[in-house]
Amino acid sequence: MEDILTEIPPPSRFFLEDLNNFCPPSPPLPSPFLLFSTPNREKFSRPSLLIIAISSPSLQVFHHVSSKTLVGTVILPEIPFSGNSVEPSLKDKSCNIYALNEDDNLIMIVSVQYPVTAERSHAVAKLLIGEQVIPEKVLILDSIRSSNFRGRLSPDEAFAFKLESSAERKAKADGHQDSPLVKCAVYLPSGSVVDGLAAALLSRCQLKKIRGTLCVSWPEVSVSVISLVKSLLLKDVLSRVKHIDMKKLEEEFLKLSRSKDFLLESELYT
Repeated sequence: MEDILTEIPPPSRFFLEDLNNFCPPSPPLPSPFLLFSTPNREKFSRPSLLIIAISSPSLQVFHHVSSKTLVGTVILPEIPFSGNSVEPSLKDKSCNIYALNEDDNLIMIVSVQYPVTAERSHAVAKLLIGEQVIPEKVLILDSIRSSNFRGRLSPDEAFAFKLESSAERKAKADGHQDSPLVKCAVYLPSGSVVDGLAAALLSRCQLKKIRGTLCVSWPEVSVSVISLVKSLLLKDVLSRVKHIDMKKLEEEFLKLSRSKDFLLESELYT
């Protein structure tokens, strides 16, 4: 005689989607929004260049650009502020917006320091590009996972690859002096995949016919890739920015790498 307590139950008569019908639907999440430190937000609505830093190396490089000014933040309602410091810190879960003036051109930097889910990526991309902020050019900095790359990547070497919107390629074909925006990077091999917020941002550039460049680096976290991203930015993009002390960057990286929280956050890029 079979034991009804240990017997494997029969298969359910319902499909999974049918079972979900008995649960009340989750309330929709509030939309993300921009919050500026000044009521005159129009002065930040049309930057000549919008840089969106997502990868750990790019976040660390921009954290050490002293000439930038904090002008706003992107609020994602599901991300709590608890544990954030008063002054901007790499350990904060935040998305601060900075302004940087170079040769009378406004450059805006967005430091994305919290994870943005795939379901929320398009909402954030729409918020940053083409509605309240309409930039002339966009540079997106992210990392690539080895599983998304068609080919083999050595963990001991640093690489940078790029993708461009049609408008950026057209500017290059037309002979614009500032095109391509990123010169010291090869194109991402065909068959490689970029997803998440970075892909949504580049898609937004394509949709709005904005000159957009996505630059992905490998590996996700190391001193060598920080040096690569720094040299790429200072040579191609931010030529007027004062020298960034690489030794200080390395010290900050080693300090953060000993932190348990930083190691957990770095898993977002691996």
